Amino acid sequence: MKADELVAVSTSLGGDFKSIEPHLIRLEKHLTLRTYLAGYTLSELDSKIWVAIKSNRVAVSFVRKGTYTNLYRWFVYVEQAHPEIQTEVKAADSARKAKVQAASRAGASYNLALQDTDKGVVTRFLPEPSGYLHIGHAKAALLSDYFAHQAYKGTFRLRLDDTNPSKEKEEYQDAIVEDLALMGIKPDVLTYTSDYFDHLYDTCLRLIKEGHAYADDTDVETMRDERGKGIASKRRDRTVEENLAIFDAMKNGTEEGLKNCIRAKISVDNPNKAMRDPVIYRCNPNDAHHRTGTKWKIYPTYDLACPVVDSLEGVTHALRSTEYTDRNPQFQWFLDTLKLRQVYMWDFARMNFIKTFLSKRKLAKLVDTGRVWGWDDPRMPTIRGIRRRGMTIPALRDFILKQGPSRNVVSMDWASFWATNKKEIDPVAPRHTAILKKDVVKLAIMGDDAPAEPRTEDKPLHPKNPAVGTKKVAFSKSLIIDQVDAKSFKDDEEITLMQWGNAVVRAVASGDPITSLTCELNLKGDVRATEKKVTWLSTQGQTLVDAELWDFDYLITKDKLDEDDDLEQCLNPTTATMEEAFCDEGVAKLKKDDIIQLERRGYYRVDKGYDEGGDKKVVLFCIPTGKNK
Repeated sequence: MKADELVAVSTSLGGDFKSIEPHLIRLEKHLTLRTYLAGYTLSELDSKIWVAIKSNRVAVSFVRKGTYTNLYRWFVYVEQAHPEIQTEVKAADSARKAKVQAASRAGASYNLALQDTDKGVVTRFLPEPSGYLHIGHAKAALLSDYFAHQAYKGTFRLRLDDTNPSKEKEEYQDAIVEDLALMGIKPDVLTYTSDYFDHLYDTCLRLIKEGHAYADDTDVETMRDERGKGIASKRRDRTVEENLAIFDAMKNGTEEGLKNCIRAKISVDNPNKAMRDPVIYRCNPNDAHHRTGTKWKIYPTYDLACPVVDSLEGVTHALRSTEYTDRNPQFQWFLDTLKLRQVYMWDFARMNFIKTFLSKRKLAKLVDTGRVWGWDDPRMPTIRGIRRRGMTIPALRDFILKQGPSRNVVSMDWASFWATNKKEIDPVAPRHTAILKKDVVKLAIMGDDAPAEPRTEDKPLHPKNPAVGTKKVAFSKSLIIDQVDAKSFKDDEEITLMQWGNAVVRAVASGDPITSLTCELNLKGDVRATEKKVTWLSTQGQTLVDAELWDFDYLITKDKLDEDDDLEQCLNPTTATMEEAFCDEGVAKLKKDDIIQLERRGYYRVDKGYDEGGDKKVVLFCIPTGKNK
C-alpha cells in the first residue's frame, strides 16, 4: 500500500465491522513482511492507524482475537514497544468518562453498564411521521444521540417509522428532520421503515409458513375483548395454506383481504397482554403512502417492524420509554423466532408534565378542531410549540439531559423547565419598556430639572452585560405610565422613574380610571430611598411602537389526563390573553425569534417583527420563568 492509501485507511476505521473489514484485510496483507506500516521505525501513519483501531471498540476487539495474524502481531508490538502512543487514547477515554461523570453530577446517572459496548454502539431514534415532535420525543432523541456520540464512539441512526399511511404526511416527516437539526442532533444515517417493506413482507410470509402467524377476521371490539380475557381467536388454528391465501388477498386489497389482519401466534393467555397474539400486518388499500404511493395495500405494524429492522440495520442498543416495557418480551420473541441478531433494550421514563398530555391523537384533535393555531402553537408541548413560547435549544438540551435515562416515572412541574431557560436568557436578553394602552395615564413633568426640549440619551440594553449594546432613551415633559402604577401613588409621594431619577407626585386627576397626573422632577433624590420604581415612556422625541403582548395558560384544567377522561370536559376555556401596548422605539428593530425583557413585565419572544406584514406592529409572546404558569 502506498502512503496516500494508508492515509485514507487511517480515516476510515471509525465505523461498524462491515465498513472497516475491507480496510483490516488490506492492512493484514500489507504487514505480511513488515514490522511497521511505513519505514523501519514508528511513523506518523503507524501512530494514526494504531490510535484509530484502539479508539474503535469494534476494531480493537476483532484485532485482539488474532484472526488476522500479521495485523495482530503489529498491533501488539506497537502497544508494547511504544507505550507513549497510548497517551492520546487515554486522553480521549478520560474525556468520555468525564462527560459521563459531569452528566451524572448534573443530576442524572448515565452509568448504565450497557451490554457489549466493546463490540460497538449503534442507537436509533424511531418516530412515526404522524405529527410533530413533542417534548417526550426530544428526550428519546437526545438520549439516543448522547449514548451514540458522547458516551461512546458509536453511530446514531434516525429511522422514520412510516407504516401507517392513513396518519402520516411528508410534512411531518420533514418537520421531524428539521426539529432534530434544531436541537443539535445530527443522525449519522437516515432511513425509513418503508425502505424495508419488501423484506418485512417476506418476513411475514416466513412466519406464516413456519406456523408462527395466522390471518384473523375477528372484528376489532371482539378481538380486544378476547385478548383481554385470554380467549383464543376462532381463527387461530387456520391452516398454513389458508393463511397464505388470505395474506395474498390482503396484499391485493380484495374484499376478503380487507376483513383480515395477520397476528403473530405467540400466546393466548400470557399474563403480559402484549404477548397475546399481537397484530403484525394490516390491510389498507385506500390511503396512498407518502413515499411508496399505491405499491402496497398491506402494511406491517410497529410490533413486527421494530425488532426486524432494528436487527437488520445493526442497532445494538434500542432506548425507548417505559410505556413499551411490556413489549420487550414480544420484541425478544421476534428476534428468537426469526433467529435475528440480538438487540439490547433499555427503558427510560418518559417526561410527564402536569396539565399536559402528549398523545399525538389528542394533540391532532386540538389542531384539527381549531382549538389551537397549529402544531407550533405556543400552548402545545411540541418542540416547535415550546420553541415558539421562548424555550432556547441550549436550555432544552440541558434540562432533558439532566433528567437522564432513569426508569423512575414522575410528573414534573413546568416551573423547573422554564427556570432552566431563564438562566440562559437572563444574562443576554436586552431590556425594553412597554406601557399598556388600556387606560394609559398621561404624566406631565414639571420643575427645574424638567427638560426644556425632548432629547435622547444612550443607555445600556442590559444592566450587567455591556456586550448587549445600547439603546436610545427619549426624555421630555410628556410621558405615559400604566394605570396600575398611577393608582398606587399618594399625593407628594416621591417615586423613581427608572433610568431617569426621582420625581414627586404633585397632582393626580380625579376619576376612575385616572387619566393624567403631574410630577415634579427631583434628580437629586435618592433612588434607593423610594418604594416605587416606575416604567415610563416619553411621547416626544421618539416614535412609539404598537405591540401585542400575549400570555398563555395550560390547555387542560387537570394535573393528569386519565385514559377515560373526556378531553372536551377537561379543556381550559381560556388559554390565551392579549393586551395592546406602546413600546419604546428600539423595539421596532427586533426580528422574529429575538428574546427580550420588558422591564417589570417579564421575558418575551418576538413572534412577529415590526416590518413583517403590513400592520406595523410587534407581536410578543410572554416566556414563563418558573415563578408563574
